Amino acid sequence: MDHEPHSDSGTAAEQARDAVDAVYRSDSRRVLATLIRRLGDFEIAEEALHEAFKAALEQWPRDGVPANPRAWLVSTGRFKAIDALRRGARFEPLPEDIDKRLAADTDVPEAQLDENIEDDRLRLVFTCCHPALSPDAQVAMTLREVCGLTTEEVARAFLTSPSTVAQRIVRAKAKIRNARIPYEVPSAADLPERLDSALRVVYLVFNEGYSASSGAALTRHDLSNEAISLGRLLVELLPEPEALGLLALMLLHDSRRAARTSPSGELILLDDQDRSLWNQDQIAQGLAFVERALAGNQVGPYTIQAAIAAVHASASNAGATDWGQIVALYDLLARAEPSPVVELNRAVAVAMRDGPAAGLGLIDAILERGDLSDYHLAHAARADLCRRLGQIAEARAAYERALTLTEQEPERRFLERRLAELG
Repeated sequence: MDHEPHSDSGTAAEQARDAVDAVYRSDSRRVLATLIRRLGDFEIAEEALHEAFKAALEQWPRDGVPANPRAWLVSTGRFKAIDALRRGARFEPLPEDIDKRLAADTDVPEAQLDENIEDDRLRLVFTCCHPALSPDAQVAMTLREVCGLTTEEVARAFLTSPSTVAQRIVRAKAKIRNARIPYEVPSAADLPERLDSALRVVYLVFNEGYSASSGAALTRHDLSNEAISLGRLLVELLPEPEALGLLALMLLHDSRRAARTSPSGELILLDDQDRSLWNQDQIAQGLAFVERALAGNQVGPYTIQAAIAAVHASASNAGATDWGQIVALYDLLARAEPSPVVELNRAVAVAMRDGPAAGLGLIDAILERGDLSDYHLAHAARADLCRRLGQIAEARAAYERALTLTEQEPERRFLERRLAELG
């Protein structure tokens, strides 16, 4: 919601317009979540949100900013929606469930509205991450509805066209409506499975921000930040061990953000990073969340990955890293959630603990099975170990293979530099 600057800046009207902008940035998704609950339909609620902010732009400069802007927006949006629905109902009857909901939903006191608002955000997360929706639709819905990204931004983040994302969202909303997917926090019995689904979506969003899958920039801070605030929301409302573990993992990874690229945008590997640039506040928070997660009765994959990140975060320099502990944690992770990528990361840790030849043998075994043959990081890791062993021709071939597979500009430049250094 950007508006042209006005010449009468500093006036009450200008301050009111700034207040509308600020509330839009901080609270529009909360307001939407509550409108969805109260109106029972995504499309109607989105239109109501739009109308409420339009009304705020007209009325706040004239009447002043209300004491509780969020509650004002919810109640204005709801009235506008009811108005529009009743006007429409002259031509065709309202769907029965909406009619009932509007009849039952007389205006709620402001204090109670504020209490419900955070629950509404959690309901919205679980609705957008419902297992009845395809994984792609879950991610698109969460970014669009919970985080407020535009369809274009979601498409850019996940390398698809805006029209594909728009279709996914339309289909997902239809599925929610037609299958009558309830807008609620799951029951205790359903929670573990449903929480897994929500955590997976948050982690996908974080990963895309932390290491963009293509394009000119290594990271998309906006996406990482959205994922971290979603993680905080889940932990605040559901402090389950794996929710704590995921939040810890994201904070510990994100703490290295400033050190991961040079001022000119070149990629800097973990061992070569200037650790004085790591965000100590995020590290302290991350370590505290890891401890809380590890105190739970069951240790899941996010918590184990967070524990690995904690070992890195606790080392004063690369040489002080406890690789023995990291290998042991990867052994645990491989049992909890076996995957070729986990094996690859374990192989790299073994190379750091026992020398490059030990790691290379493990990576070759993974590649010989045909796993990860199209994964650029597997070839880049193999190239690095060959380089350290003085196997220059092998290293060159592996770097070249990695280059053909990466779509990320800083990674391409890094691999090209490594190739050039081989001479």
